[in-house]
Amino acid sequence: MSVSAHIGPLGARVVPAALGLATLMARMVPDPSMGELAPKIHVWPLGANVLIGGLLFGVGMVVAGGCISGTLWRIGEGYVGSLVALGGILLGLEGAALSWNWWWENSMSRAPLIWLPHSLGHMGAWISVMAALAVLYLLTYWWEARRAGPEVRFPGQPQPPLVTFEDRRLALWNRLFVQAWPASAAAVALSLLNVTAFAFDHPLGVTGELSGWSSRAFGLLGLYPGRLEGLDQFSGCNLVDAPPGLLTNTFMLDVGLVFGAFAASVMASEFKIRVPRQLLRYLQSAMGGTLMGYGSGIALGCTIGAFFSAIPSLGLNGWLFGLGLLGGAFVGSQIIRRLA
Repeated sequence: MSVSAHIGPLGARVVPAALGLATLMARMVPDPSMGELAPKIHVWPLGANVLIGGLLFGVGMVVAGGCISGTLWRIGEGYVGSLVALGGILLGLEGAALSWNWWWENSMSRAPLIWLPHSLGHMGAWISVMAALAVLYLLTYWWEARRAGPEVRFPGQPQPPLVTFEDRRLALWNRLFVQAWPASAAAVALSLLNVTAFAFDHPLGVTGELSGWSSRAFGLLGLYPGRLEGLDQFSGCNLVDAPPGLLTNTFMLDVGLVFGAFAASVMASEFKIRVPRQLLRYLQSAMGGTLMGYGSGIALGCTIGAFFSAIPSLGLNGWLFGLGLLGGAFVGSQIIRRLA
């Protein structure tokens, strides 16, 4: 699978979300030139931790067969290997928590925080992000067109006319719950969810809740990371030094993702318990999950929180994470080729 196959769909989700988040941020901070930052947006310093976290995450998501949200989704579809990957994610998040203070002292506390509206204004920042995404889209399109062979078209079988109400109901059901949605429709739907989440609380993210799960699990073994320096200065998918209550917004989001995937796969008649037949696949899932967990822990998010929500937040950290993600996905693709 090509690197652009992993990165391209993420970029498609950012464009609609950027408009909605930018509108809300402009209302929260009418004059960003004063240095104020919109609350709870996913903007944090441009430290080496963001780039290295993105690199490790990119390798891990390709090796494990999916990002963190993709892992939760595949668990809902019945993938046992993704359960193993989730265990690796929790292990990696604990490792990130234990090493957090080192990263804070040597990277985060010294790095600049750049929110584009501070220097460009809300409109200038939004136009700049849209222009950058347009360039990336054209480059991705050119790359895929260059690699693709000539398109082959086959004559489709004529579809029977939809005569009865039952015919129309079944066709609508298949379009919504059985057939794959077009990328543009899925991007708009996810963007609306992200804007809605920000309007009520904060942009989407899944890693922060998993950090709480990791803290509880390893706390039973006496592995407490202690105080995490500087953590209260950031929003986003933060690690936790003390787990919050169980029924949180992010808990409902993560668990809802699993059950939503289960419901969708059942409605599409695609649910099946899938057990890897080779021991290597379990090791691959565990190692990929661990890299994802550690990378997302030090970068304060995964492809959702540190990329999909960070770039529409108009901070440069989302682009830095994306750069690491691109390099990591390339390395992970080379590893997969050698394991196949």
